[in-house]
Amino acid sequence: MIKVKEITTVELQLAMIDNNTVIVDARSVEAFNGWRLKGEKRGGHIKGARSIPLKWTQYMDWIEVVHSKGIKPKNHIVIYAYTRNEAQEAAVFFDNADYKNILVYNHFVDEWSENENMPMEYLARYKNLVSAQWVNQLISGEKPEEYDNRKYVIVHSHYRNRDAYLSGHIPGAIDMDTLALEAPETWNRRSPEELKNALETHGIDANTTVILYGKFMTPNNDDEFPGSAAGHIGAIRNTMIMLYAGVKDVRVLNGGFQAWKDAGFEISMEDVTKKSIADFGVNIPANPQLIVDVPQAKEMIKSSDADIVCVRSWPEYIGKVSGYNYIVKKGRIPGSVFGNCGTDAYHMENYRNVDHTIREAEEVAEVWKSVGIVPEKHLAFYCGTGWRGSEAFFNAWLMGWPRVSVFDGGWFEWSNDSSNSFELGVPAELN
Repeated sequence: MIKVKEITTVELQLAMIDNNTVIVDARSVEAFNGWRLKGEKRGGHIKGARSIPLKWTQYMDWIEVVHSKGIKPKNHIVIYAYTRNEAQEAAVFFDNADYKNILVYNHFVDEWSENENMPMEYLARYKNLVSAQWVNQLISGEKPEEYDNRKYVIVHSHYRNRDAYLSGHIPGAIDMDTLALEAPETWNRRSPEELKNALETHGIDANTTVILYGKFMTPNNDDEFPGSAAGHIGAIRNTMIMLYAGVKDVRVLNGGFQAWKDAGFEISMEDVTKKSIADFGVNIPANPQLIVDVPQAKEMIKSSDADIVCVRSWPEYIGKVSGYNYIVKKGRIPGSVFGNCGTDAYHMENYRNVDHTIREAEEVAEVWKSVGIVPEKHLAFYCGTGWRGSEAFFNAWLMGWPRVSVFDGGWFEWSNDSSNSFELGVPAELN
């Protein structure tokens, strides 16, 4: 095994001045986002660091992830983790991949995070993105960090697929079909009265801490309901509608059910009975600004202070395919900015890491900035029906961007109105 040179805090400060230096954070994505897992004074990561958790080295395409982040063998790599052994282990993987300019930094907890003058970054709403370990503490009767409540509900989300729940879920979790919160006639959120009834039926009021997750089961576009296998996107769709309704403390299990499995925790097949409550507690919607409809979307298209962002695949955006077996018309909304979800209507790989956790905020913000998606504007994310738009919205909301919404109608509602114009092909500005 190679022995990698350790550097001091002062040496790391000097190395950061060099544009050829890349700092790699080999800790978990939770630690990178802001959770203080080892009692550090400040949560988050060294400013400018890239997230490459040691966990990811178990994946066959680990090095492709490294390359996708623009980290090249010619770069000087500085790796840090919580322990010397973890940093050293990560360094070995880089060395085996022909990265030879490697150093390790072993004073993140005791020096860097302790010193308020050392630059750090963290996800603004990191507490709304929880780990499997956090959830396990909660159901074990402990009081996890950043939790101060007496009532919680864990929700296994799915679409027309209770088998996804019954075949294995987190102990104590209830199931929720996305149809409880969105109507299949329009795929928009349900009426305030319907939302109130659905949330009460699932035992959720405005003051309940709700933890949502779904199960990824390899969607097939040839299936009648492909979304039934894309449960974690559905969970984030449910999350954003709950935020809109007025649930004050909504969390998402980062990585979905896969994260629970990876952690090796107990899996239950019990059909947990839902315990309904009498009153949601606040008028719905408590946060109407989180969703825009067609009239407001049209105003946003005209505004220099707003953008509607198309979170669809490139073939959908240019009108090669509609993206859905129930949407006939192909094309895009004129004036929409391309926010590229990934390959198709049931995948969000451009917003996810290799283990299905949410992609690091700085990377997403950098990609968005390159096409003019910036926090200074009012942004409304849309897709075909609302799922992918909700996940992109959730990314921006987690970052603390101040004016973010979902255009609920999306391409489905827009294209069903023959009076609405649409575009095909590659936009002139992208040619």
